[in-house]
Amino acid sequence: MKEFMASDFLLQTETAQTLYFDFAKNMPVFDYHCHISPKEIFENVQYENMTQIWLKGDHYKWRQMRTAGIDEYFITGSASDYEKFCAYAETLEYAIGNPLYHWSHMELRTYFGINLTLSRKNAPLIWEEANKQLTSETMRCRDLIVRSNVKLIGTTDDPIDTLEYHKSLQQSDLPFAVVPTFRPDKAVEIAKPGFAAYISALSAASGMGIPTYEALLKALLMRMDFFHAHGCRMSDHGIEYVPFESTDAETVSQIFNKALSGQDITKLEEDKYKTFTLLFLAKEYAARGWVMQLHLSAMRNNNTRMFTQLGADTGYDSVHDHSLACPLSRFMDQLESKNMLPKTILYTLNPKDNAVLASLLGNFQSTPAGKIQFGSAWWFNDTKDGMEEQLKCVGNLSLLGKFVGMLTDSRSFLSYTRHDYFRRILCNLIGNMVDAGEFPPEMDLLEQIIRGICYENAREYFDIPLVKG
Repeated sequence: MKEFMASDFLLQTETAQTLYFDFAKNMPVFDYHCHISPKEIFENVQYENMTQIWLKGDHYKWRQMRTAGIDEYFITGSASDYEKFCAYAETLEYAIGNPLYHWSHMELRTYFGINLTLSRKNAPLIWEEANKQLTSETMRCRDLIVRSNVKLIGTTDDPIDTLEYHKSLQQSDLPFAVVPTFRPDKAVEIAKPGFAAYISALSAASGMGIPTYEALLKALLMRMDFFHAHGCRMSDHGIEYVPFESTDAETVSQIFNKALSGQDITKLEEDKYKTFTLLFLAKEYAARGWVMQLHLSAMRNNNTRMFTQLGADTGYDSVHDHSLACPLSRFMDQLESKNMLPKTILYTLNPKDNAVLASLLGNFQSTPAGKIQFGSAWWFNDTKDGMEEQLKCVGNLSLLGKFVGMLTDSRSFLSYTRHDYFRRILCNLIGNMVDAGEFPPEMDLLEQIIRGICYENAREYFDIPLVKG
């Protein structure tokens, strides 16, 4: 029986261990997509306790706690931070096979040197020891970033954001870069409540009236230029699916006016508006050399009662099941036909579509190498099995050696251990190929592949000038 989470954790062979310890372990982190707060980085926040840094806003953990029957009082309610921590500890006793079990213990070991397993029994000891360490001046959020060897953090930002904290951070002498990512979901989701109010907010942010669809596009262009001037080289869209409906500017203008006046729009009208708007945005991304990220197939806010009570991103989302391939292919082809398809990363929350995306992207590859990427295993696929399946799919249908690798997609500064988790899984997978005689044991070539997937490919692909080293 192997020791729990020993140094060779997830590394089943000597080859896998060599690949990990010699090539992967100490590579920098290029975290091109996450949800951490630039304000907290600017203020160099020091957290009061483990609940503040670990559980606050973490809907992964909240969802697990609800599944274990923990009352909402101990999750998002008014229970004390200590009670919430103990409630989470209780759920881990049942979390065998869940990545949260691994991630939680990796974080405790990596940042606090705590090797105890978290449970009801050990929760008081771990709470006391971890909180004592959090009072240290070497445990502020910037220290955690530096200790994690992070070179870039790509935050997720609405077009109306002032980017004030990004500006300040970029004027600071930090060993890592923090850059914004343009996420215009609220301007795209014309059928969702609050669309008209959002257009008003965008009007204020851009300093111009938006009475028409043409004015909306001008406002979005202004905000894109503003983001670009502050280091942005990435966009991101969280969208159930990419529609493709034939339409024209006049029709979309009428649909926009209808939505702005508070009238209901049809599903067809919604898809026409989204098609035209997404095509416009994608062309502008290409003109600026940005990377377009499409996060697909999430079905959000399923529990109406809890959405009303807690709002979005609180643990009530799941995998969407719909036809993805045809409209997405037509969307990309429309851009490619005009030589305006930007570098693109396609993510799916539904693993049934892994082969769909991994094969579809091959239709649109060109310079640079790996221009269209099948993004890392996302959210509900962000598991050992999910990562392995995504990596295998890229290897089978694309070029694994050109893959841009892992991202954190988290709101926690302790989550950088997910990169280590990914690297162990990657090295074990490739190590098994080598040991099975499926790939030659040429260490120079394997080093290039491993280092590329862990860091170098992403650095080259995104080409963000603010990144140091």
